[in-house]
Amino acid sequence: MGIKLRLTILSFLQFYVWGAWLITIATYFFSNNMGTGAQFGAIFSTLAISSLIMPALTGIIADKWINAERLYGVLHILYGAILLYVPQVKDADTLYYIIFAAMICYMPTISLSNSISYTILKKNNYDVVKVFPPIRVWGTIGFIAAMWTTNLSGSKANGNQFVIAAVAAILLGIYAFTMPKCPPQKSIAKDASLAEQLGLNAFKLFAKYKTALFFIFSMFLGAALQLTNMYGDTFLDDFRKIPEYGPDSFVVKYSTIIMSISQISETVFILTIPFFLKRFGIKKVMLFSMIAWVLRFGLFAYGNPADGLWMIIVSCIVYGMAFDFFNISGSLFIETTTSASIRSSAQGLFMMMTNGVGAFLGSKISGSVIDKYFTSSGGDRDWHNIWLSFAVYALVVAVLFTILFRHKHNPDEVANIQH
Repeated sequence: MGIKLRLTILSFLQFYVWGAWLITIATYFFSNNMGTGAQFGAIFSTLAISSLIMPALTGIIADKWINAERLYGVLHILYGAILLYVPQVKDADTLYYIIFAAMICYMPTISLSNSISYTILKKNNYDVVKVFPPIRVWGTIGFIAAMWTTNLSGSKANGNQFVIAAVAAILLGIYAFTMPKCPPQKSIAKDASLAEQLGLNAFKLFAKYKTALFFIFSMFLGAALQLTNMYGDTFLDDFRKIPEYGPDSFVVKYSTIIMSISQISETVFILTIPFFLKRFGIKKVMLFSMIAWVLRFGLFAYGNPADGLWMIIVSCIVYGMAFDFFNISGSLFIETTTSASIRSSAQGLFMMMTNGVGAFLGSKISGSVIDKYFTSSGGDRDWHNIWLSFAVYALVVAVLFTILFRHKHNPDEVANIQH
């Protein structure tokens, strides 16, 4: 089996083992009356907490002591073993700790999978910039395939979704041990401080007004991303409670497949980014992302499984712009405005603000707000006003970004895009 094919399988399974439950855990949680929205928000926030602490720590371990592919394999086997226990859990408090343990094992494997691919491709004299993206696309395809598997197997509201992910994760962990060796690179200087090893020296970028502002808006957008990951599937599934639609509605039966349009859209919009960046510049492309978030939430607010189905579909399509445009253009902003000595750390800080701090706040605050203002005494959620409030939030962020963030368009920045 060729190296590229082996890495493609790795990428596919890397996100398959996450996509099997990430979008449907809310449907599982609320369908089984496991707790409140605030409790679910806390459970979902474990993704963010793990993103804050684990990638840097495992990166140091892989750089200094253990082969990356072995560390990766062990983490996936542990992740799978923990997920196998989830269907036995019946209360929100225990589920919090189980999912937290799973995320401590899983979240660092995302960056490790990239490192493994880069190392193996370089050793085999491949052009990483040219060869890696087609391999990484299969990660998104794996995520979509997992969502379809969960939906079509009737597992979106039961514990089988975790079993699907667990079995695939254990197989991936075993498969990782067959990969070419990726020994420690010893890239960290022996006399480097702990702060330098963890990339904390990038925090001095907060002293610069424009960069600090960028990181703050990254946090706001990271919070927005969590909202549809958390609630998208259960929102569609809740239409079963409305007699006009019922459990036999296409949208209800295939809610996870419909949500997968969002991931399919990602793979399309990422191809348009060079054009938009060259034509409009980084600031406007980031602003387009924020406007897309307003549309994402607003269309959900007015969509329904009948005459409003087109709004749900369009909302899923614009998600690709909302997600890709900020992540890619934001990464390019860091690439073109920071010095080479802290650029990698700055990119890590960007990810930390979006997937860590922003995701944590988005998970915790949205759960509490939905409980307090948009949930009836009977437990039914007012999705129309939930999505409208999220749309207003995204609109306020977009307006403030337009006014406060100053960045002059430079067409040469496009040349720095790493496709």
